[in-house]
Amino acid sequence: MSVTYPLGFRAAGMSAGLKPSGRPDLALLIGDPGTTVAGLFTTNRVAAAPVRYCKEVLSTDRGRALVVNSGQANAATGERGEADVRTTVAAAAEALGLEPADMLACSTGVIGEPLHLDAMLPALPPLAATLSRDGGADFARAIMTTDTVEKQATADAAAFRVGGCAKGVGMIAPNLATMLVFVTTDAAVSSGDLQRLADEQLKPRFNALTVDACTSTNDTVLVFASGAAGEGSQVAPGAAAWDALGGALGEVGESLLSQLAADAEGANHVLLIDVEGAATEHDARVVAKAVADSPLVKTAAFGGDPNPGRILQAVGSSGVDVDPANIDISIGDVRLVENGVIPPAYFGHDSLDMAARVAMKEPEIRIYVSVGDGPGRSRALGCDLSYEYVRINGEYTT
Repeated sequence: MSVTYPLGFRAAGMSAGLKPSGRPDLALLIGDPGTTVAGLFTTNRVAAAPVRYCKEVLSTDRGRALVVNSGQANAATGERGEADVRTTVAAAAEALGLEPADMLACSTGVIGEPLHLDAMLPALPPLAATLSRDGGADFARAIMTTDTVEKQATADAAAFRVGGCAKGVGMIAPNLATMLVFVTTDAAVSSGDLQRLADEQLKPRFNALTVDACTSTNDTVLVFASGAAGEGSQVAPGAAAWDALGGALGEVGESLLSQLAADAEGANHVLLIDVEGAATEHDARVVAKAVADSPLVKTAAFGGDPNPGRILQAVGSSGVDVDPANIDISIGDVRLVENGVIPPAYFGHDSLDMAARVAMKEPEIRIYVSVGDGPGRSRALGCDLSYEYVRINGEYTT
C-alpha cells in the first residue's frame, strides 16, 4: 500500500499517454484536511519548474495533495515550463475539489521536453475519480521512468503508521541523489516539526546515495502527515512518540534507499562504503562518496575484481587530508590494505586474493575504510557500472 498504508491518504495512478511505451505515467495523492507537508529538494542550480513551485507552496505552509507525471521532467523549459506546472496544478485542484494552493507537483523524465498537457489535462478528472486507499501500488508504478520495479516501504511506530514509495535508478548523486520520494504518516505533526524530522531522518540517508555522480534537476522528497490516527496522534519534539516516529521514518527511508541502489540502471551489485577514523563526519562523507563515485571502483565491482589500488587511489584523491600510513581497507572481512600498504601476497593469487574475489561476488559489496583514529564516520551507498548502464543511457531519449 506504500503511501496509503497510513490512515488519511488516497492515491491513484494511470497511463495518460505521456510515455511512448504506454506505461503508467500520471499519479495523484491526497491527504485528509489538515494534512501537513515538508520537503527536501535538489541542490542543482538548474532546478526544474515543479521543484521551484513546490518550494513556493511549502513556504506558505499549504499543500495536502500531489500530482506527479513521468515521461517529461519539465526542466530547462523556461517560461513555458513555469506556466505548465501552474496549469497542471489548477486542473488537478479542480478535479479534486481543492484550491490550487493545496496542490504540489512533481515531474520526472526527459530534461527539456515540455509537459504533454494535451494528454495530461483530460486524464486528471477520471484519475481523481479512482482515488482510493488501495491506490498506493498504482501510484508507485505511475511515477517510474527507467525503474524496473516499484519501490515501496511501510513501518509502524507506536500508534502510527508510516508508508512511502520512490523512483530513481539513474542520474543519482549525493545532494539528493533522479529520484522522487514520497513518505506519509497518520501522525499529527506541524509542518515545522515535520521538516525537522525530514532533515534529521531522511536527508542524511538520501544524501548517502550515488549511482553515477550526476545530481538531478528534479530531486524531491516530500513528507505528508495526515493526523488521521486519531486522539493522541499529535507528535512534537520531547513527546514520548517523537523518537518512535522518527525511527519509523528512518526505517522507511532506509528501505527505499536500498531499493533505489539495488535497481540502479544496469546494476548487479550494491556498494556499501563505510569510512571511519576521519577528523570530522564531513571528511568521512567526502571519502566515502569518492570511493562510491569512482568509475574505476565501480567497474572493478562489475568485473568482480577486488583491485585494492583503485579504492586506495579514490581515498587519496578525495581532497581530504589523510596520512597514507593510516589507511586500512577491507572488502568484507578481507583486509587488503594495512597502514597504506597492499600486502605483496595479494598479487600471488593466493588465498587472500581468492577470498577478496569471493567477497566481490556478493550482491552487496561491503568496503570498509579507516583513515585514522578521529571521530568522523560516514556511509555512502553506490553500485557497480555495467555495460547495461551505458546502453540504457545511450538510448535514453530514443
